[in-house]
Amino acid sequence: MLVRYNPWKEIDTLERRFNRLVDDLVPVSFKDLTNSFKTPAAEISETDDAIHLKLELPGIEAKDLDIQVTQDTVAISGERKSETKSEENGNTRSEFYYGKFQRVIPLPTYIQNTNVTADYKDGILNLTLPKTVEDKKKVVKVNLG
Repeated sequence: MLVRYNPWKEIDTLERRFNRLVDDLVPVSFKDLTNSFKTPAAEISETDDAIHLKLELPGIEAKDLDIQVTQDTVAISGERKSETKSEENGNTRSEFYYGKFQRVIPLPTYIQNTNVTADYKDGILNLTLPKTVEDKKKVVKVNLG
């Protein structure tokens, strides 16, 4: 029986072992520093009249969000605040992400940034961004050669 040698399999195994070693050695407080840079997941969809943007922001109160909209971008920033209490010899372990975040999302077309509507419920932010009238009716002639 002939078995092909795959060096990548051994590299993957080595990488997994190294990651487990680092996870065990790095104190929880250092891991929390990397958690503050997480950005929210987003979905964008487009209809004839508007762009719909949906962001996942669990654990953040509406008062901790800052949403700024220009004609071609949406900038969202905020902070997920920690309310953990010390337990077990003054050490607390948490897998929740706390800290500040910012995300800038470019839009595929110009919008009327003065007519944006927002709905925030159960950690989901829904923005409706109406397109500009000029873009909906704009016809462009394409010349060949």
